[in-house]
Amino acid sequence: MGMRILIVDDSAMMRKMIAKVLTTRGGHTVVGEAKNGIEALELYKTLKPELVTMDITMDPMDGLTAAREILLYDSGAQILFLSNLDQKKYNGDIENIGAIGFVNKHKSQDILDFINS
Repeated sequence: MGMRILIVDDSAMMRKMIAKVLTTRGGHTVVGEAKNGIEALELYKTLKPELVTMDITMDPMDGLTAAREILLYDSGAQILFLSNLDQKKYNGDIENIGAIGFVNKHKSQDILDFINS
């Protein structure tokens, strides 16, 4: 059985692409979508997903800040960053926050492999 996932990305097209990969190829259920960190925090509290996929750059609240807030609310939250940005630049922040990892959002098989591992 798949996971219940909240997708957070400021691009509607990217949210749609990620949702399609997760549902059709991964057998997961997308329980909600947010376009910024503020929405992500609100939806996390109401939907209680098993996993959050989180973009980094969004306004008015970015993904790093949103992840910190979600983890303050629920220290057991599972947050996977999906981004095109340079992973090496953000690895330290992602580890310090307590997220489970970072995957390039355009590598759908890598996303599925990470989630299923």
